[in-house]
Amino acid sequence: MTHQYQVTGMTCSSCEAKVKGALMTIENVKNVEVSKETNSATITMDKHIALSDFQKALDPKYQIAAINHNELEEQAKSWFETYKPILLIFFYISLITILIQNKNEHFNVTEAMQHFMAGFFLVFSFFKLLNLKGFAESYVMYDVIAKRIPIWAYLYAFTELLLGVAFLTGFNPLITNSVTFLVMSISIVGVLQSVLNKKKIQCACLGAIFNLPMSTVTIIEDALMIVMSGLMIINLL
Repeated sequence: MTHQYQVTGMTCSSCEAKVKGALMTIENVKNVEVSKETNSATITMDKHIALSDFQKALDPKYQIAAINHNELEEQAKSWFETYKPILLIFFYISLITILIQNKNEHFNVTEAMQHFMAGFFLVFSFFKLLNLKGFAESYVMYDVIAKRIPIWAYLYAFTELLLGVAFLTGFNPLITNSVTFLVMSISIVGVLQSVLNKKKIQCACLGAIFNLPMSTVTIIEDALMIVMSGLMIINLL
């Protein structure tokens, strides 16, 4: 995509070069054309980049502003495009869960959670196993256990697969939910550390197939499994 921006503060050709050089250092920027005559910068990028990121890269004496596009709309589009795979997965799992409940006279919340978690773990483990090595390399970058015991990154994918099968078959609900609560509680620690420290690393939730950034979406995924398994444990006691 290509957007045009207004850049103020440029007074000479040297300024043009400085602005262009600074903007070209930003990740996903492919080309930059700068003109002090029109106080503009035309930037070609792989995906939308926030205006604040451009401003951070520039010297404070240069100010950049959008000209022909709405920043909020572009950020919303960019967010949706980035997380479209995971949003679609959650939509399909939720839809199937609801359709299964149609056979019941009343909506069974516990059974619905069980089926949702089965779908979640089976689908997410599938993407991890498509490229197990790639997943493991991403996972060891932030998981608190995998950092110390790298083999856990490989075992984690199979743990998710087994949990998916356990939820689907109804294997010993107390053990299944207890293991889920423990595993996901440990997993979320590394995720929280990475997000709070604003580390720009790839989320391994869908393995190495999709390049998803670590964000609050990842926290929500893990937290959802923790809450669901916790609620089912309480119901079983």
